[in-house]
Amino acid sequence: MNANEYIILLVDDEPDILEFVSYNLRKEGYQVFTENNGKSAIETSKKILPHLIILDVMMPEMDGMETCQELKKVPSLQNSIIIFLTARSEDYSQMAGFDAGADDYISKPIKPALLLSRVKALLRRYSSSLSGSESDSMIEVGDIVIDKERYVIIRAEQEIVLPKKEFELLTLLASKPNKVFTREEIFSKVWGNNVVVGDRTIDVHVRKLREKIGIEYIKTVKGVGYKFEV
Repeated sequence: MNANEYIILLVDDEPDILEFVSYNLRKEGYQVFTENNGKSAIETSKKILPHLIILDVMMPEMDGMETCQELKKVPSLQNSIIIFLTARSEDYSQMAGFDAGADDYISKPIKPALLLSRVKALLRRYSSSLSGSESDSMIEVGDIVIDKERYVIIRAEQEIVLPKKEFELLTLLASKPNKVFTREEIFSKVWGNNVVVGDRTIDVHVRKLREKIGIEYIKTVKGVGYKFEV
């Protein structure tokens, strides 16, 4: 799909943000609609069926979290991608956003280049998943491609072979960029609840991954877990 075929709904109670973000999106060719509160956003979404919704977290009456949860209940909007705009940098806010059903988040103040990069990546994933051209065996994040069938990753045109658990850990984290995975989630999904491993097992695997793919991707969230940051 071309940019002008994508419909984006921008929801924020700050007029300056609406003007700034919508200008940058329209300049790229996207069809952009705007609303300034959660309730009207839900009604507009039902009418225009946006491919992507950019949703402010802190709004009066109905905040972004509640709006997101309500949007996810609408059958015709099940495929709509939701990005949160948030002035908060706390990890608990990010985790709550993903739990509410968001696909990504962008922190304020908004950097246009980052915003457009995230939007393009998410819409490309949306388009590929609908067309069936994207295989479930491939994950592409940043400059890393994860080939789940061959158990290799590709970065800068170089293939890197990882041990099974390192590969599974990286695949889990990269499956939802910027989502904070708790240590409990990681243990359960990578090692399984019935496997007893030491407390430092995850840390050792993360250290080895950083040595192989670079330290900039996997971030530690103290007291919580890890995330793959793009």
